[in-house]
Amino acid sequence: MIEVFKTGLSALTISAIGATIASGEPVAVKVFIGTMFEIGDNTGDRAGEFQHWYERYWTEAEPQDVPGAFKPVYCDDAGVCGAVLGMGKVNSSASMQAILLHPDYDFSQAYYVLSGVAGTPPSRGTIGDVVWGTWLVDYDLGHRWAPEEGEPGAPVFMPRSGYESYRLFQLNPELVAWGVALSDDVELRDSDAARQYRQRYPDAAAQAAPGVKTGTHMTGDTFFHGPGLSNEAQYIAELYGADDYMITEMEAAAIALVIDREHGTDRIVSLRGAVNFDQGNPNETTLQHLDPAPGETAGGFAETVENITLVGAPLVDRIIADWEQWKDGPPASVAD
Repeated sequence: MIEVFKTGLSALTISAIGATIASGEPVAVKVFIGTMFEIGDNTGDRAGEFQHWYERYWTEAEPQDVPGAFKPVYCDDAGVCGAVLGMGKVNSSASMQAILLHPDYDFSQAYYVLSGVAGTPPSRGTIGDVVWGTWLVDYDLGHRWAPEEGEPGAPVFMPRSGYESYRLFQLNPELVAWGVALSDDVELRDSDAARQYRQRYPDAAAQAAPGVKTGTHMTGDTFFHGPGLSNEAQYIAELYGADDYMITEMEAAAIALVIDREHGTDRIVSLRGAVNFDQGNPNETTLQHLDPAPGETAGGFAETVENITLVGAPLVDRIIADWEQWKDGPPASVAD
């Protein structure tokens, strides 16, 4: 098992960070963790996307408000910073830009972990999976029409020229390989409710225990559901030459675009945990899947948000522990 280093802030460190900001010297950010929402408080209640990260790195950190950002930024003494950025492409990317441009922070050598929950197609994933993104694809940049207005059975999406430089991002394969290797032996959480829910789907992938995987993260403000739109997402991934569509989410490609314009994308990882399938099982309609009866929802949310941090933290901690080897980019060879 890879040793995981837990970082924290002493009162003296908090004062030091406050003094640094007050003196005009920016905080040197080594890793920035961006999540999209939190359910309630940052600790002590039901966990959303931010809570497990917060409890690992920032329980003693002072929140720093940034004009234009959705929520405050937290930093520890090792240079691990993070914030809740907000849900959706516009919300999250606006927050990221505000934080990137704020003079209190130096992002010139920073790595980024874009972290959150998501959906997955039952043919490739299951509840509780954590997926390292290899490609980020924008689901929305193109033309769409109603199926009855096109050729029967033909795709109803066509790319629009002019979006080529920001509808598709390949994430750094070396950095992804590090993330996968460092999380290879992480024991993922699961629940009886999730195990029972998976059995409603005939797919082997859907019925499997959760694991760590890789693939394309499809970013769209539309919370799409159903086999038709799932197939369309796979079609778009293939059309753009990306890997198989594994995750549907609402923010990563937009945040990556903001980071790319300032610092490039070589230090970005997108890490998503699957809390739902992107379509109903064969015995329910898409609408029934979207609006389930009481007691019919998928289990495993609490376990999945914990899994995301369990999978992502070893990479964060390795970057910090071996900063001299990482500050100029990921080491070329993946080591245990």
